[in-house]
Amino acid sequence: MATYEPTQPPRILVAGCGKLGGAIAQRLSTSAKVFGLRRNPDRVPEGVQGVRADLSKPDTLAGILPDNLNVVIYCLTPASYDQQGYRDAYVTGLTNLLAEIPPHSLTRLIFISSTSVYSQDDDSWVDESSPTRPARPSGEQILHGEQAALNSGHPATVVRFSGIYGPSRRRFLEEVIEGGMNPSSPAPFSNRIHEADAARVVEHLVTLSLAGTPLEDIYLASDCEPARLDAVVGWVREQVPCADPVEGARKGGRAGSKRCRNQRLLDTGFRFDYPDFRAGYREMMGH
Repeated sequence: MATYEPTQPPRILVAGCGKLGGAIAQRLSTSAKVFGLRRNPDRVPEGVQGVRADLSKPDTLAGILPDNLNVVIYCLTPASYDQQGYRDAYVTGLTNLLAEIPPHSLTRLIFISSTSVYSQDDDSWVDESSPTRPARPSGEQILHGEQAALNSGHPATVVRFSGIYGPSRRRFLEEVIEGGMNPSSPAPFSNRIHEADAARVVEHLVTLSLAGTPLEDIYLASDCEPARLDAVVGWVREQVPCADPVEGARKGGRAGSKRCRNQRLLDTGFRFDYPDFRAGYREMMGH
């Protein structure tokens, strides 16, 4: 295992520097030299150095990675939302990237995952030790990616995010306002995290790791209040004028019904700016 010697700014690669990766990179760029890898490097945030590559094509990676990286954050989204797209993003891309990084050279590899690796549908609480039996092929590929990261030979941490929402991810809120969401009651439990908190979680774990603080293999990153979907929709309808539900309005997602426990993350000292859905959606509605 490589240890970071704090004589110079840490060198961090964010592989997949899109919406979430870009926010993470921007936060870290105030105290580190940050590189953002994506197919179009002109779109990395200010203060981040772009690296052009397509992780599904190994030849585009040859000789282009920065030297002496301390941390790699792997934060890809699929190019297509089918089994092959997920495999390319979460398994093949990671394998191709790791092949270009010297063995055992990183202080930390952070792999951005999803609570879709769980299939619980009985309102039960899930945490990092709960069984992972994905209900869909996409979740299976994400789980394969987790295992590749944890078996990479680098100290690795998996962060399983629940549904990310926020000012740049307004689809659910707009659906409710426009009458496109009409869940039955009682609806399944839903879990979410504000996009600002999501970026802060990764920044927090990177900071701890560079300071030499031991990290767990897996953290579940979700806010402090799982909520039934009908309760969330009902609350939004109380806050702002909403259209009546339209014919064929969505009943909900396909994520089962579980409650995500974030205690392990809280135990690291992390505190949420948006601890529940009300805090996040209230701000998005301008209240």
